[in-house]
Amino acid sequence: MRALLITALLAATPAAAWDEPQRGTQTRTDMMDAIRPHIEWALGAPIEFVIWDLRVDGNVGFASVMAQRPGGGVIDVARTPAARRQEIDPTVGDGATVQALLQKSGNVWVATHHAIGATDAWWYWDEFCPTWAPVIPEACGG
Repeated sequence: MRALLITALLAATPAAAWDEPQRGTQTRTDMMDAIRPHIEWALGAPIEFVIWDLRVDGNVGFASVMAQRPGGGVIDVARTPAARRQEIDPTVGDGATVQALLQKSGNVWVATHHAIGATDAWWYWDEFCPTWAPVIPEACGG
């Protein structure tokens, strides 16, 4: 249900200036590779992403994805390294959903902010708007 709410919020996006890196492009690969180590640290390797929303405008990006095991295996959050370290409460949250704000530094994408299993649209925080407004215009009043 929460994933549907986040998807609905993203679908209500005004006409966008951002682009969606297409499957097979280097930008798409680089953005997912920027997120991957953070998520593998939390959920365990290996993972792959089902991309729900991927946006880029210049040197900033936004991603909303679902982490899964290769081939589509569901990740049991209760059995992840983050749950064992008590960094994630597996009884709270929206499973292996991931949202991330990214920045390109030189030729490298960096996942500057991310959340796993968020039950709210945390990227709506006003502090993100000066940098990421081009890729989250619905969160920044544009």
